[in-house]
Amino acid sequence: MAAKTGRPRGFDRDTALEQAMFLFWEHGYDAVSVRDLTQAMGVAPASLYAAFTDKPTLFEEAVDVYARRYGTYIQEAIECEPTAYRAVRRLLTRYVAHQTDPGRPAGCLILNGATGNTASPESVSTGLRARRAHTADRVEGMIRADIERGDLPPGTDARALASFFLTVWQGLSRLALDGYGHRELEGVVSTAMTAWPATDG
Repeated sequence: MAAKTGRPRGFDRDTALEQAMFLFWEHGYDAVSVRDLTQAMGVAPASLYAAFTDKPTLFEEAVDVYARRYGTYIQEAIECEPTAYRAVRRLLTRYVAHQTDPGRPAGCLILNGATGNTASPESVSTGLRARRAHTADRVEGMIRADIERGDLPPGTDARALASFFLTVWQGLSRLALDGYGHRELEGVVSTAMTAWPATDG
């Protein structure tokens, strides 16, 4: 008798997607195989493809879940703070708290989820780059607004300053993966913010 394939009884798509998200978060797109995914999600390969089409599509959905559940601190910082300086400081400080939460994997799925090498489809790397660029663009917009209001010196390079923020953000993720603790990462944030041009803070 042929084995049954397809979606098993009790298959919960949201639960399976959450398991995939944590697997990608811990190991990155390239290191996770379809076999790894089916084992973690508790589904047969046929069920995975029926529910999510393919691995890149599953990854994109997993990133969406990650962003909604763990990335809200980004939008809160940008929308709730009156200046770029305060938004960036809050964003980085909150990020340190997330990175040192013992109940979560280290690193960031959006920052470290794909290396962009030949093992991952271009769409995967492009999607993550677009998300990072969107955050940097929003910070750059706040910086330009601060320049216009006089909260930053008129000669401030908004693009360079936003890129500096992105570099620190990505660096914190790398340090967290290497085992740096909360106090050490907070020290990095404090040092980085001293490089910010004079503001009303």
